[in-house]
Amino acid sequence: MSGNTIGSVFRVTTWGESHGPALGAVVDGCPPGVVLNEADIQQALDRRKPSTSVASTTRKEGDQVEILSGVFEGKTTGTPISLMIRNTDARSSSYDALKDVFRPGQGDFTYQQKYGIRDWRGGGRASGRETAARVAAGAVAAKLLARSGIDVIAYTQAIGAIAIDRGRMPAEKNLRKSVLANTLFCPDALAAAKMEKKIAAVRKKGDSLGGVVEVIVRGCPAGLGEPVFDKMDADLAKALMSIGSVKAVEVGDGLAMAGLQGSQTNDQMNKKGFKTNHAGGILAGITTGQQIILRAHCKPIPSIARSQQTIDCRGKECIIEIHGRHDICVLPRIVPVCEAMVNIVVADHLLRQKAISE
Repeated sequence: MSGNTIGSVFRVTTWGESHGPALGAVVDGCPPGVVLNEADIQQALDRRKPSTSVASTTRKEGDQVEILSGVFEGKTTGTPISLMIRNTDARSSSYDALKDVFRPGQGDFTYQQKYGIRDWRGGGRASGRETAARVAAGAVAAKLLARSGIDVIAYTQAIGAIAIDRGRMPAEKNLRKSVLANTLFCPDALAAAKMEKKIAAVRKKGDSLGGVVEVIVRGCPAGLGEPVFDKMDADLAKALMSIGSVKAVEVGDGLAMAGLQGSQTNDQMNKKGFKTNHAGGILAGITTGQQIILRAHCKPIPSIARSQQTIDCRGKECIIEIHGRHDICVLPRIVPVCEAMVNIVVADHLLRQKAISE
């Protein structure tokens, strides 16, 4: 299967399936001398794995990462870094009744059409479980970026119709602490409480919810990104859109800009720099030195316990209800995934720019 690798200089390849023995990632192109150990990666994975959140699945994976290569005496060697996460709580038998049925909203039908075969155990490669490997690789990228003073932080901006009140957002220096203060990774505690109630109500109905993840890149220098096909915003959008649940990506003011005039959206400048940041830190595909601001819009989880019409592999119509261990909302678990993908892209462009400068 092609399309498993992202990046030009800092390259990440993920491997494995939801119900296989393990999954993981190979990170190639990371410079030598970056301080890295399993605990650094584990912190990120612990945010992605199932939690006590009302939105979370009951599948209990420890997501313990193992570094198999590329690190010696606590530092990267410059050789490929191989990361492995073993699956310990897969229950493939839960999918026996669905192996010949195409689940609505899932990749079952499209995988069958493309390959003529599919792993029906939890979606196989198309499962959200694959994102654990992305988070592990993103943690490596984050360590690399930290050496240049670049920090990426993602959080829940909205679940369903409930969104954060920006007037209640904490000071920037307290943002990460506020994000980690609740299981929904929402920096507005009042909005988080409302979101939890909404998720609980939707769970009782056997349905699911979508939401929005906001990502901010702080400390990014001006000049990263390529001017035409490898624009920074284009690569970031592609990386976020490669996450199964993401259906739209905004940069800066995003969709709102389409209904405004140039006088309202241009970021004017004075001797101190840009006066505003409507563009989200990127102009002509190249970073401006301001914060990069992104929003990933995620669809509701397709596995719901309500009757749905579909067909089986022979084309026969049938009705299914999907039970078992599934998230009710992709947020908050997708928050560290979005953060990881942005880390990977920014790390790649940082190394590309350094190659030009040297």
